[in-house]
Amino acid sequence: MPLLIVILGILLLFILIARFKLNAFIAFIIVSLAVGIAEGMELETVVQSIQDGIGNTLGFLVMILGLGAMLGKLVADSGAAQQITTRLVAKFGIKNIQWALVLTGFIVGIPMFYSVGFVILIPLIFTIAASTKLPLLYVGLPMIAALSVTHGYLPPHPAPTAIAATFNADIGKTLLYGIIIAIPAIIVAGPLFSRTIKNIEATPLKEFVNPRILEESEMPGITTSIFTALLPIILIMLSTLADLMLPADNPIMPFIGFIGNPAVAMLISVLVAIYTLGLARGKKMPEIMGSVSSGISGITMILLIIAGAGALKEVLIDSGVSQYIAEILKDSALSPLILAWMVATVIRVCVGSATVAGLTTAGIVLPLVAATGTSAELMVLAIGSGSLMLSHVNDSGFWLFKEYFNLSVNDTLRTWTVMETTVGVMGLIGVLILSLFI
Repeated sequence: MPLLIVILGILLLFILIARFKLNAFIAFIIVSLAVGIAEGMELETVVQSIQDGIGNTLGFLVMILGLGAMLGKLVADSGAAQQITTRLVAKFGIKNIQWALVLTGFIVGIPMFYSVGFVILIPLIFTIAASTKLPLLYVGLPMIAALSVTHGYLPPHPAPTAIAATFNADIGKTLLYGIIIAIPAIIVAGPLFSRTIKNIEATPLKEFVNPRILEESEMPGITTSIFTALLPIILIMLSTLADLMLPADNPIMPFIGFIGNPAVAMLISVLVAIYTLGLARGKKMPEIMGSVSSGISGITMILLIIAGAGALKEVLIDSGVSQYIAEILKDSALSPLILAWMVATVIRVCVGSATVAGLTTAGIVLPLVAATGTSAELMVLAIGSGSLMLSHVNDSGFWLFKEYFNLSVNDTLRTWTVMETTVGVMGLIGVLILSLFI
């Protein structure tokens, strides 16, 4: 019965979001209440559980995601993203242009939310395709694949960061393992796959045929652009490597641990970006703060969705359902990593949102980590991979890709959906291989 209630709750979530187009945060709260009450929890206890779930989830994430949005906006508005793209394309040349775009998508995708990175980079993709006379999908898909992978696998993006917090996974290790898995996933889903779809014709939106491209004098230098975009990753990875290589009693460890804390790393990165991408280039503080404020406004709903997922997770834990499910699943012949990936895939197909799929799955399979001793970091990546699977017509990313590339629904399924599924399958394969050594 507890398992049936959870299945019906997820079905209700799907109906509310996909059929009735209800806001995902509202849908999560309704489903949390329904599941809690159906599981026999007292009304006051259900409400308290929802409040605790929201508070516990956002308490860790607000600072990281808020500062991450600010950094992404500063990178975009300053022209740093364009500088990275143009310089790498010039360096690699037309023959290796796909690899330049993959690297661009990866670098720019780390500090930026997927939709922001997509909208910022798409005019550059159109311009490069027009100037090189190469097919649009051949040029664009590698960069989009890199953006998608960073969105699904790597902190400080919302879903992987929130899932890591749920499992108490080490952010630095999650990032390190995620990068190792991301590289082959991007190569297969981007440059290799795009070479098989040259017969599918895509055309840019007419509004972007002649996009405004910043002059060299309007953009920061390439070294500054790359350093500022990657600074949070540098700081977090520095702390992780120090943990692995230095003794715990080394006097420098507390300082490295402090600057490598994800929240502190993001704060330092934003302060550096304010100077390197703003003040050092003659911009006034009100203009810089305008970019920062507009960046924050774009993640408000993401934060609420994550909060709603946190509420459902807490209800599942407090009602005992998560433990009940874990008891059923722990004796399964399947690896917990495969089970988590499969649950995320099913929810992704039903609900559409990768973030919703990832966070809902985390709440369901949470007890499996303790019960089976599975690596928390690999569970984060398994769920992240499953949450990218089989994107179709109920996913906003599907329509974003379709409309910007002027594709039919059928051609979008043949390109975008196959690319996302390739990323998800490659992620699972990478996780399973890493699990042999970790």
